[in-house]
Amino acid sequence: MTMNGSISAKVRFAADSDTQLRLENGLAQLTFDLAVGEFAFSCRGACSWSGIHSAFRWQGREYHTGMYESHQAYGEPKELNDRFGQGVQVVVRHEKPGLPEVEQHFYLYEQQPFFLIRVVVVGEDDMKLNRIAVMKSAKLEIEKDSGNGLFGEDQLHALRIPYDNDKWVRYIAKALPWETESYEAAALFYPGSRQGFVTGSVSHDVWKTGIRIRSEQPDKLDDFELYAGATSEMTRDTQPHGYVHGPRVASPLVFAGYYDDYREGLEAYGRANAAVEPPLKWEGGVPFGWNSWSAAMSTLDYELYVSTSDFLKREVQPLGFESDGALYINFDAFWDRLTAEEMADALRRVRANGHKPGTYWTPFAFWGGPEQFGREVEGTDGKYTYGEILLRDAEGEIVADIAGGLAIDPTHPGALRRIDWFTEKVIREGFEYIKLDFMAHGALEGKHDDPAITTGIAAYRHGLSYLAAKLSPEAAGRPFFINLSIAPLFPYAFAHSRRISCDVFGQIGDTEYLLNSLTYGWWMNDSLYRFNDPDHTVLYKSFNQEATGYQEGRSRLTAATLAGTLLLLGDDFRKEAAAERARAWLGNRAVMDVARMGRTFRPLEWGFGDRAADVFVLEAPGVALYIAVFNFDGKSAARKTVSLARAGLDPNARYQMVDLWEGTEQETVGELVVDLEPAEAKLFKLSGR
Repeated sequence: MTMNGSISAKVRFAADSDTQLRLENGLAQLTFDLAVGEFAFSCRGACSWSGIHSAFRWQGREYHTGMYESHQAYGEPKELNDRFGQGVQVVVRHEKPGLPEVEQHFYLYEQQPFFLIRVVVVGEDDMKLNRIAVMKSAKLEIEKDSGNGLFGEDQLHALRIPYDNDKWVRYIAKALPWETESYEAAALFYPGSRQGFVTGSVSHDVWKTGIRIRSEQPDKLDDFELYAGATSEMTRDTQPHGYVHGPRVASPLVFAGYYDDYREGLEAYGRANAAVEPPLKWEGGVPFGWNSWSAAMSTLDYELYVSTSDFLKREVQPLGFESDGALYINFDAFWDRLTAEEMADALRRVRANGHKPGTYWTPFAFWGGPEQFGREVEGTDGKYTYGEILLRDAEGEIVADIAGGLAIDPTHPGALRRIDWFTEKVIREGFEYIKLDFMAHGALEGKHDDPAITTGIAAYRHGLSYLAAKLSPEAAGRPFFINLSIAPLFPYAFAHSRRISCDVFGQIGDTEYLLNSLTYGWWMNDSLYRFNDPDHTVLYKSFNQEATGYQEGRSRLTAATLAGTLLLLGDDFRKEAAAERARAWLGNRAVMDVARMGRTFRPLEWGFGDRAADVFVLEAPGVALYIAVFNFDGKSAARKTVSLARAGLDPNARYQMVDLWEGTEQETVGELVVDLEPAEAKLFKLSGR
């Protein structure tokens, strides 16, 4: 092969010796040590990761590339020109008699601080694997900058990303030492300097990916492993990860890179996923409207549904609460409490108001007990019962429930015919929005009816893609908005939005919980999904809570506005206090215009354990910056000081600052000092003078 030379315009592959190979682009560098079967990654002299090997578990033992006898570059480097840009692919092959071969496929692109890697294990036709460690090493170092003094002594932090958004799980960003497992992606970063390393899987068709991080000392890693085949309580699994079969078993494609600002790193990771598989397109505006769950829960009835549409049409929509001239009026669970006649009339009323009706379904969860296993599955003409379509383990037993719901096997023909039945029904009835709930049930490990599908993610992808195709504009004859709730983060390409948290109601603790998810998950908006979903926005009172204070309610609305965002209200507006707040707040066009942009705010800072950031920022055309500031203390006032330099503005410039809620104006230089009442949030627009 050609050992030295420029293969693409700005990516060079070279041999430093018989056993040392190098792939570099002037920014990042991969070095391959063919003597020991390891590789290293460095970037801009600020990140150094060495001693990296790959491994797999086979026939009861783990084998890693360092155990192999022969390590060599395989074939000629390949020039690339794809959605990542121009670059080079290099394959390193590891061989040892008696063991399957291991191929490491590396990809490096011009002017990019990241690389991609995929591991392929090559063996006999009947080989089966359920664990591949793509990268294992403890020797990751990020140059420690002095930071900016905001965090005292800057310490290396790790970010744990949860697998799904069930059971009020939180993101955690915590200083080392710490031991944790993140799912699909993770970051190591310094909060003060913002320097950080981001890694994660960018293909999501077969595997669940885990990232194990272990540290026993500050600023030092003792173990780091990114592997395919993760299962745990966090993935909701009780069964081991399924085996992947064949003569060539490939890991997910994995992204790894260093960034001067870890926030840019996670945004780049989101774009990398979208480059591998584009998100589901949505041509319409940000969905504004209402969802029934918070307002009524199991007491949902005809009168609440139609009166909400009437109220919004008559009293709020004329004030400017709409998006592209439309509102969605959405049923949540217990829509089946309405009779067929009530449902038909309710949908007529909503459409007469110019609104779009939305509905709710749990395609992969069954809520009945054993006495209902003999019930006929809808759409199957009596061919299948619910007991037959439930997911089972290797012994034929039904897999354990999650939150009372049993998993339906997404590969079972009865489950697919049930999807046919329901999608045809909601299209025929005129719905234009669907919330798909308890989706993690569809991704559980188990023995699936289709023998070619052997993992939970493959099964979930099979069922979800089938469902999305049934609701496509081509099939439905109109745009049909698809929203996921209680869902794994990946795969993402079959829905327009996903809830970024579990259920969120109206109290200040709910707002803080939601913003924890936005603090560490803002980057999913308009990369994986067109919109983040901050759940139903409660202005006054949830069915299951006491009424919120004035500032609590407005903070909840402010938080939803930042998310990027579905803006679906969650009140019963027959309560006058709820109606009064709707008229007062939803008529604020300046705030609603921020929500209508459909863009998510970035957190200004990170590193708060499992708590949320309290300052978020957004750059927008014609505006120096939007800044939102929160006080999560419901009992005490607070003063917050925001550095404009830290927010990316000129610290010496004078800015005109408008409080979008109050409509007041003032000037500021260098910093923003904000006084907040208990549970209050403020939203500012800064413009240059």
